[in-house]
Parts: sequence; C-alpha cells; structure tokens
Amino acid sequence: VLRSAAIPVIRLFYLLPLLVLARVSAAQPVLDSEILLSSNEPFFGGFSALHVADQGRRFIAVSDRGHLLRGTMRRGDDGRLLGIDPLPLLPILDTKGQPLGGHDTDAEGLAIGPDGSLYISFESNHRIMRHATPESAAEFLPKHPDFRVLQINSGLEALATGPDGVIYTIPERSGDLARPFTVYRFIDGAWDTALSIPREPPYLVVGADVFEGYLYVLERHLGGFVGFSTRIRRFALADDLASGETLLETPYGRFDNLEGISLWRDPDGIARITLISDDNFQFFQRDQIVEFRLTD
Repeated sequence: VLRSAAIPVIRLFYLLPLLVLARVSAAQPVLDSEILLSSNEPFFGGFSALHVADQGRRFIAVSDRGHLLRGTMRRGDDGRLLGIDPLPLLPILDTKGQPLGGHDTDAEGLAIGPDGSLYISFESNHRIMRHATPESAAEFLPKHPDFRVLQINSGLEALATGPDGVIYTIPERSGDLARPFTVYRFIDGAWDTALSIPREPPYLVVGADVFEGYLYVLERHLGGFVGFSTRIRRFALADDLASGETLLETPYGRFDNLEGISLWRDPDGIARITLISDDNFQFFQRDQIVEFRLTD
C-alpha cells in the first residue's frame, strides 16, 4: 500500500535558508508542503514528470521505468498538501497497445494537451508519444532530425504544452557549456528551432511547464555527496523567451532529485508550483512531492 506523510526537518543542512533567490524577482515561491511517497509495488519510483489537475485535487506522473502513477491529492482547509491516494501503477503502452520494455521505457517528460491527451517524451530512444487516454496505445509525433543525435541519457527531459496546443520540448544538455538550450516547438505538425534559452552552468534542464504566458523551466545540479540543488527559471513567451528570471535556487541537499514540475491555481486563486523527485530506484534517495505557493 502506498503511503505519504509530511516529513520533519531533521538534517543539519535543512537549517539553511529554504530559498536562495539567484536574482530579484517579483514572484517568489514560498515552501508550503513536502511529502514522502513509498510503495511495495516493484516499479514504484523514478518519477520524472508531473501534471496536477482539477485545482490540485488530481495528479498524474510518469516513471522512467515506463509507468504512469495517477491519483488524488489530500489537502487541508488552507489548500496545503497532506498526502495522496493513488491508483495502481499503469504501464505506458506502445503503438501496438503493449507495455513498453527494455530500451524504450525511459520516460522523462509529460504534458497534457488542450483535448486531454497525454504527450510523453523519452530519452535513450529519443522520441515523443501521444496517448488519447492513459490506457490508450501510443501514436508517434514526427521526429526532428536533431532527436536522432542527442546525447545518451541526456535527451528530451522537459515537455510542455500551451493552451493553443503548441508543444515545447528541451533536451537535458545543450552540447556545450556556452551553447543555449534549444527549445523545440511543434506547431501545425512540424518542428521549429527558432527559440532557445541561455544555459547557465552548472544546472541542467529536467522539466518544464507553460503557465499563464510563461515557460517555466526546472533545472538541477548534483553537487557530489552534498546532494542536489534545484533551480526554477521562467521566460515570457510573448518575448520569444528573451526575457528570463530565476525564481528559485535551493541549497544543495535541501530536496532530492526534483525532475517534474506543474503549475496551477487552487480554488482561492493562489498560484502553486508542485515538484516531484526521481529517486533513481536507489535506497538512499527519496520519492518526494514538494509544493510552493507563488506570491507576487
């Protein structure tokens, strides 16, 4: 049975400030809750992307072992996340309606289209698949030629859709420390590469979401034994991503390997950022959901 519970602050480095803002921003994420997830299911873990729906009541996440986790979110009267009530894991299906296997399971990005269809991006076998429902067989989106030469284990990490149905995807690495990250954009059945965001080492891209005219990009860096640092940047779509700001940069070790991001508004109109971690199926890492309120 899957369990979730609010966790205490117990490590010494947790006494560090919760948020370190790399530059002044009008919008500031304020930590609201963090929970741990656990399960006896053998494929539970490795959560690389997340979508929160129904004003924070429902969610769906993808695992890099080729599964979907769906369920409801339990919240207090103030909207604070208290836990989740999950459904059993659901395998991601291939184009023949069979569960993915082997080299094809490494799902990294998730986006929900305006019609409710699911888009899932993968690395290793770099591609994007569309599912009409979580239980549906996949359809392949066309590949941009660049997808065939992306680095191993550094492929299409971030995936997002806008309200107009435009799909955005970003690889984990740009190919050079001084080279911007290409933002591949799928419009009217074809990809373009007109957009990019600056690369600011040492962080790498792991997730993205489109929310109220901005592209939010989740990044992380592993600082060796001290753990992970998480960063969130956002870029105005109206400015063709030329305008960017850093909203969040956390101390190393404060959270685990946060790879999935979803932005939404609760019934009171408060904007929230929900993040989920990939534990890499390692006993020393944690499956975690972290949630912030976004204050203006």
